[in-house]
Amino acid sequence: MSFFQNTCKPKGIGGKIMVNMMNSGHSSMAEWGFTHIEIAENNICLDIGCGGGANVKKLLEKSPHGKVTGIDYSEISVEKSQKINKAEISNKRCKILQGNVMELPFGNETFDVITAFETIYFWPDISGAFKQIYRVLKNTGTFMICNESNGENPKEEKWTKMIQGMKIYNSEQVKKSLEDAGFTDIKIHKNKKGWLCVVCKKIKM
Repeated sequence: MSFFQNTCKPKGIGGKIMVNMMNSGHSSMAEWGFTHIEIAENNICLDIGCGGGANVKKLLEKSPHGKVTGIDYSEISVEKSQKINKAEISNKRCKILQGNVMELPFGNETFDVITAFETIYFWPDISGAFKQIYRVLKNTGTFMICNESNGENPKEEKWTKMIQGMKIYNSEQVKKSLEDAGFTDIKIHKNKKGWLCVVCKKIKM
């Protein structure tokens, strides 16, 4: 397995190095993403594909009277996330679970805010995944996707050849799949670095 395959599902020593790199390397993008959503101090939040747990930690800071769950299908990522959020796990404000976005182990309408940073590339079926997210998100809840690649730069396709199972989506593809899952009020944000942030709502009449 190539080292970069660890971006998909970190394993072994290479995986441990990768999750550390993710925590530092993606921090600027994550901060940019967070500027596009509002998080209340008592929100119940979920970070899907939580990787090294840095964004779980940020969500805990932004919702000091709320709770945050992180989920990832990599054992290495779960271990790292649990380590850096150990204090809030002890305080019963945080849980880190190993699981799959295609079968989220949560009840209907559990979360106020759901985030997905640098992870939808690796989901086998984003339409099916978005339906799962719609199910576990509360009515009027917010879902945010944040990617370093917006699908508009042909040079980035080299990563899909290097990393098995990776697919880069453009904003229109993401928007269509979100609409098909039932999401509304979809807002698309891009910047000069080629980053993409998509924020949407679940609003049932």
